[in-house]
Amino acid sequence: MSKWMVYGKKADFKAIGDRFGVDQVVARIARNRGNETEQDFDMYFNKTTDSIHNPALLKDSVKAVDILAKKIKDGRKIRIVGDYDIDGVCSTTILLKGLKAAGAQADYRVPERVADGYGININIIDEAIDAGIDTILTCDNGISAMEQVAYGKDKGLTIIITDHHSIPFELTDDGVTKHFLIPPADAVVDANQEECRYPFKYMCGAGVVYQLIRMLFMRVEYPDFEFSTGDTDCNFHNHLSDEKKRLLNELRQLAAIATVGDIVDLLDENRQIVKYGLSTMEDTDNMGIRALAEACQVDLGKLSSYHIGFILGPCLNASGRLDTARKAVDLLNTQSWDEAVRLSQELKALNDERKDITEKGFAEAVNLIENSSLLNDKVLVVYIPDCHESIAGLIASRVKERYYRPTFVITDSSDGAKGSGRSIEGYNMAEELNRVRHLLTKFGGHPMAAGLSLEKDRIDEFRKTINDNMNLPDETFIPVRWIDVPMPLGYVNYNLIQQINSLEPFGKGNEKPVFADRDLLVKNARIVGKNNNVLQLTLEDGQGNIFKGIKFNSSIDEIPVTGQKIGIVYYPDINEFNGTRSIQFVISEWK
Repeated sequence: MSKWMVYGKKADFKAIGDRFGVDQVVARIARNRGNETEQDFDMYFNKTTDSIHNPALLKDSVKAVDILAKKIKDGRKIRIVGDYDIDGVCSTTILLKGLKAAGAQADYRVPERVADGYGININIIDEAIDAGIDTILTCDNGISAMEQVAYGKDKGLTIIITDHHSIPFELTDDGVTKHFLIPPADAVVDANQEECRYPFKYMCGAGVVYQLIRMLFMRVEYPDFEFSTGDTDCNFHNHLSDEKKRLLNELRQLAAIATVGDIVDLLDENRQIVKYGLSTMEDTDNMGIRALAEACQVDLGKLSSYHIGFILGPCLNASGRLDTARKAVDLLNTQSWDEAVRLSQELKALNDERKDITEKGFAEAVNLIENSSLLNDKVLVVYIPDCHESIAGLIASRVKERYYRPTFVITDSSDGAKGSGRSIEGYNMAEELNRVRHLLTKFGGHPMAAGLSLEKDRIDEFRKTINDNMNLPDETFIPVRWIDVPMPLGYVNYNLIQQINSLEPFGKGNEKPVFADRDLLVKNARIVGKNNNVLQLTLEDGQGNIFKGIKFNSSIDEIPVTGQKIGIVYYPDINEFNGTRSIQFVISEWK
C-alpha cells in the first residue's frame, strides 16, 4: 500500500484560472507539474511545436550541420550508427530520411543487441572504413564511446556524436568534484554537456536529431544563412520548400513516437512535440506507421500516448529485442504498402512472443528473490543466466514495481554478463553505476534506467558494492501516491473532465492527474468482467449523492465491505455505452 501525499505547491489558482480560462483545479494541476511563471503556464496550456527551442543553442549543432553540408556537397559517404530500441529506430529513420532529402549519400547501421551490444564499437567502425565511409553520425548513443571515437579518428574518419544520455564523469581526488569525459569527436551534440546553452535537457535522441535536420535543411537550401543564438526558435523552417516542410511534419511524428517510447519527461518541448504528433498522426505520410496501427487495431484518429507506449511502441522495440532492429527501421522507411503490411505483422508477432518470454522471466525473478537473501537487499541484483538479454530491462521494470526497489537483472552474454536496471525516485542509477565503474566493462543510461556489462565472476561483488553504496533513508522505499487535488466526487462535471483531458499527453513528467475523496459510504460492491477482475462500486457521499466507481485488475479479496466508509484515489472519466454518456470514477486505490 502506498503512502498518500497531497502536493503542497502554492499559487493564486483563481488568478491563473481566470487568466487562462480554466478551472482552479486545472490551474492547480498545472502548478503541480512544475509550472511557475506566466510563460510556463502559457506554454503548458497553449503553445504548439512552433514554440520549441532554438536548435542553434545546442552545443556543436552549427558545427555538425556545417560538416554535414560540406560532406554532402563533396559527395562523401555518411553512415548513421543508431541503437536498437524505439528511440534509436526513430532517430535513425529521422536522420536517414533527412540526410537523403538533403542530397546525402547515406546509409545506416543499427547494432545487433547480442552480437554488437549497445552503441558504436570497433567492429562497426572497421566495417565503415572497409565500405569507404567518410563520416559516422551517431544517434541515441556515442556519448560514452571514448575509446571507439578515438580509434575512428585515428583511422581518418570524421565522427559526429548526437546523443541525449548523461555525460560520463570521473571523480577527482576530493571524491566530490566531477570531471566530465567527452569523446574526441569532430562535433558532440548532447544538451547535457556543461557548456551547452540549450534550455531543455530532457530530449530523447530523436528530438536531438530532429532539431539537427531542421538546421541541415536550412544550411543546404540557404548556405549563407546565419543561425540566431536567441533563446526562442525563430521558425526558420518556414522558409523551406513545401516538400521539406512536409517531410519535417513526418519527422516530428517520429520524434513524438520516440519521446513517448523512450519515457523521457513530457515537459516543455517534449510535450509539444508529442501533442503535435498525436494530433497529426491520422494524416501521416509514413506507410509503416499506418500499417503497424492497422495490424495492432489502433485508430490513428484517436491516438493517445497510451497507444504508443503500450501497443505500437513495444512492437517497434520487439524487433531489436528478439530479431534485428533493421526490420523496424525498414518499416518506417518503406514506400511499399505490401512490405509495410508484411513487416508490421512480423513485428506484432515478435511482440507477442516477447510478452510470453517476459512473463516467464518475471516469474523466475520473483522466485529467486523470495527464496534467497536478495529479499533483504535495498538494491536488487537478480542473476538469471539463461534469460534473453533483451528482456532483462522489462523484467527489471516489473520487479521494481513489485518490490519498489532499484533493480538490476543480469544475464549471460557471449562476452560475459549483461544487465539492465530500472530505478525508483531518489536513486540516480546512472550516477551509482559510475561510482562502481571499476567493476564494469561497459555502462550507460539515465537516472531511472541504465545498462551495464561485466565479467560473470564480478556479479556478486557488484551486488555487494552497489548495496554498500546505498545511503538513502528507509522512507525512500515506501511508494508515494501524489495526489493533485483532494476533490469531492460531487465537484466533477463534464466540462471539468474535458479540461483535465486537454492536459494530455500524459506520461513521465506530466503524469495523469490524481484525485482523492474520503468518507465515502460503500452501498454496493461486486466483482464483474470476463476475467472476474473488475471491481464495481456504488458510493455515497455525506450529502447523500450516489456515484459509480470502477477499479480494474482487482480480485475477490479486494472487495470492501458494504456499509463501511472508505477513501479513494481516482480519475474522472466519461463512459459512453449504447449512446448514453455518464460520469464514472476510475479508482486506482482505496483504503
